[in-house]
Amino acid sequence: MTDFLKRTWAEVNLDHIAHNIDTVRSLVNPNAQIMGVVKADGYGHGDVFAARILERQGIHWFGVSNIEEAISLRSGGIGGDILILGATPPDMAPQLHEYRLTQTVYSLDFAKALSMEAVTREITIPCHVKLDTGMGRLGLTLHHLDGAVREAEQIFRLPGLTFTGIFTHFSVADEPVPDSRAYTLDQFDRYMECCRRLEAGGHRLGLKHCCNSAATLCYPQMHLDMVRPGIILYGLLPSLSLLGRADLRPAMTLKTAVSMVKPLEKGDFVSYGRTYKAPGPVQVATVPLGYADGYFRQFSNRAHMLIGNHAAPVIGRVCMDQSMLDVTGRDVRVGDEVVVFGADGLTADDLAVHADTIGYELVCDIGKRVSRIYFQDGKRVAVTRYKDMEY
Repeated sequence: MTDFLKRTWAEVNLDHIAHNIDTVRSLVNPNAQIMGVVKADGYGHGDVFAARILERQGIHWFGVSNIEEAISLRSGGIGGDILILGATPPDMAPQLHEYRLTQTVYSLDFAKALSMEAVTREITIPCHVKLDTGMGRLGLTLHHLDGAVREAEQIFRLPGLTFTGIFTHFSVADEPVPDSRAYTLDQFDRYMECCRRLEAGGHRLGLKHCCNSAATLCYPQMHLDMVRPGIILYGLLPSLSLLGRADLRPAMTLKTAVSMVKPLEKGDFVSYGRTYKAPGPVQVATVPLGYADGYFRQFSNRAHMLIGNHAAPVIGRVCMDQSMLDVTGRDVRVGDEVVVFGADGLTADDLAVHADTIGYELVCDIGKRVSRIYFQDGKRVAVTRYKDMEY
């Protein structure tokens, strides 16, 4: 690792992503396709790197949040179908057409605007209709099913748009409690009833899909024509309540290195706010990792890191660029490698508990100045650095 700045870096094991997609495939109805969700730069793992591995594993559908993410995949050579799950300005219809992108249609007004642009430019835009069955975000609201069906029928008749799928999104599929299960089942029933009515009206709906990562693991009866796994592709869980549901391997290991080791005397304070006071002689190791890198301030005096497989508690407040560890009684030296998360017993899911959040947020928030080092077949195959970014 002499050819990049040994400060703080994330190692991404592409073989683990390949393993995870094989695990997902083993759980999915063989008649259902798999859409690999690679939004948010592949949940912080690198969108193009993740998509290339998924493509090699036979995945032909990819989910992203916006048109910029979709174009990033195309620029990286990804040739499969790409569904934009969020909003796109209608006047970007030419880019949707140029890059062969499928757009989510979530309201009659948006559909009309996109249709007008497509007709004006004499192009056709492939679309998936989104139904809001209880998430309360984008989608045709199914509180009043008759009205939603009529609205969808108007959308299907619009010129310049072709419809190749219809989907919804679950809000509590990762929660095993009875009330949440009932809510998820109700969402699914609303979705299926709307689809039945539209098909009875002679409309071809294309691919039906509703399963996120949690539903893919927990509700095989809902796999339909396609599932949309996201976080489980990267080896993390939608919820710790699903531990043991699948053989997943975390793809990212966040590492840093000790930059200084120094002794403190009893009564000495550490970091801003004097939130840690040494109870006796303490050996402190400073590492160049802070909240600007995505290591949350909430980890102050709560979390730990691993040095040589031994836990080193975080002491004092996490700073913007640095954190301090208690390494008392240990032979720790400058340059020693430190695992922040990723290893057995200290996954992003484990660490997230200390900030009352989820592993998704941790891997997505790893800062842009943290280099990503990619490994495949046990060899380093690529490095992305802050300085490589274009402006």
